[in-house]
Amino acid sequence: MRKLMFLAVMFAAALAAQAVAAASVPTASVPTESVPAPSNGIEYPAGWQDWAAIGVAHRTDNDTVRLIVGNDVAVKAARAGQINPWPDGAVLGKVVWKVVPLDAWAEANVPGELVHAEFMFKDSKKYASTYGWGWGRWLGMEQKPFDKGAESCTSCHTPVQDRDWVFTHPAVFPK
Repeated sequence: MRKLMFLAVMFAAALAAQAVAAASVPTASVPTESVPAPSNGIEYPAGWQDWAAIGVAHRTDNDTVRLIVGNDVAVKAARAGQINPWPDGAVLGKVVWKVVPLDAWAEANVPGELVHAEFMFKDSKKYASTYGWGWGRWLGMEQKPFDKGAESCTSCHTPVQDRDWVFTHPAVFPK
């Protein structure tokens, strides 16, 4: 129960952080020019900051919280439970922050410094050599491309190969 409460608080905090960031981050700290692509040529998805939430995750090994968002194709699939496999055209985004304590409530943790934003692009033909997914990651507020290659992504995702290489468990939303 405590873990469920923690995840609920983290989900609410992540959604609030997303809304606050969209409303209050000075434009000077957000990339204004085209964000460079990593060496694999994956394009930075414009407008992802307005995508809907699919789920949240908290990693205890590196004390980060993640808000998982999706484009319209991904959100529709997640809400319908059609995620194994995810449909072609789905794009999943994971926004990762370091966890920090909320100064007004010692029992709560909230997103702190942005670590990175990463994306998975489902196209079973185009990305056949990487299990149907294109992988891209951009680091920090500068959104500097992470150039370690798709094999660094797929090697970490091996434990979920039977879930179409996706760790995300979509949150259940009330109707």
